[in-house]
Amino acid sequence: MFLKNYHYLKNKEIYLLTLLILFSFFIRVPVIFLYGDIALENEWLILVNNLTNHGILAFDYHDQNLAKYLFPNLYMPPLYAYYVYVFLAFGLESQNYILTILFSQALLASISVAIFYKISKLFFSKTISLSISLLYSLFPLHVYACSQISSISLQTFLTILFIYLFFQFIEKKTSLIVFSVAFVGGLIILLRQEFVAVLVLSLLYAFIFYKIRVKEIFLILLISLITISPYLIRNIVVFETFTITKTTGYNFWKGSHPDAKGLEGSEIISDNLQKKIDKIPKDKFYGLNFDNLFLNEAIKNIKSDPTRYLTLFIKKALSFLFIDINSPNPNYYNPFHYIPVLLLGIIALIGIGLSDKKSYKLNYLILLFFFYVFIFSTVSILPRYKLIILPLQIIFTAVVIKSFKELISRHKKN
Repeated sequence: MFLKNYHYLKNKEIYLLTLLILFSFFIRVPVIFLYGDIALENEWLILVNNLTNHGILAFDYHDQNLAKYLFPNLYMPPLYAYYVYVFLAFGLESQNYILTILFSQALLASISVAIFYKISKLFFSKTISLSISLLYSLFPLHVYACSQISSISLQTFLTILFIYLFFQFIEKKTSLIVFSVAFVGGLIILLRQEFVAVLVLSLLYAFIFYKIRVKEIFLILLISLITISPYLIRNIVVFETFTITKTTGYNFWKGSHPDAKGLEGSEIISDNLQKKIDKIPKDKFYGLNFDNLFLNEAIKNIKSDPTRYLTLFIKKALSFLFIDINSPNPNYYNPFHYIPVLLLGIIALIGIGLSDKKSYKLNYLILLFFFYVFIFSTVSILPRYKLIILPLQIIFTAVVIKSFKELISRHKKN
């Protein structure tokens, strides 16, 4: 009887997860046709063209005399470039090629909703978990993101998968789970280099609060290192530096610009700075020297007026949590975007306050949440980065819903 009930419940959940995936996918199809990108542009076009025509992942900083200035890429994270490039193997025409990429992103977003449901069930009832999974599926920013040629959809999917696998790891610790956590963590590092800190923070948290053995932590770090090693070794050999990308200085400068007002900072280059850029030797170390120059400029800006930039940091953090009233993007102020973002930001903070502080799993999500807010508030922030903390905000919102239901239940009993 027990086995029969188990298989029934298991099959019922599979049906529910399948329906969530199908629902989420078909919701995104019309958005792709209405608002989707129609071509590769900018840096992704350059990277894919160089892979196709020259067999090397290279970024042409100067867009001239390609043979002379074709240096291995150090500017863009490599995983999404290869992700986009892989679809060329199908030999599709231009428009069908783009649609295939966008549909694949819609599928990843839909699968992430199902994974989000599995995470939610660790904290809430089936009813609440299903409700917030539908909210996550239908959230305007999440729906729109898959229609754009951007690494954010892949990053969001892998981040949610990592969180789910991390919770599985602290419960089961099987070889497959250990490998999966490490491999997915390595893939995310190839999308966002700062995830190195997230991975280390997660393992440190598991060691302190779940008494995970040093052997397992070392194994995860080793497998993650092996995952990123082909690209890392390439950079060590070519650029003589231990890094995946080298854009921290530039992003830090944009976020710490004298003209910066909101999340997205400023990219205005003064005449004096342009002269310094022009003096950078046009060799393979150009990208490194370029980024270091901007890092030094950012540090100089902060030292010249630390109070202003501390205030700007706080302002960016609040804008990231809620809404950016200084966004230069007119589409940012579409009510279908900013109203849900604002409401969720307010309710999520209340949820953090109401969270069970004895729950190590919830505390881990709170730690991740504030870590991401801190990291992003030090650089320039694009509106789509909100997707990284969106699932966490929805879980904290569910804490409010759960607390409200419990309050009503106690009131009825009294």
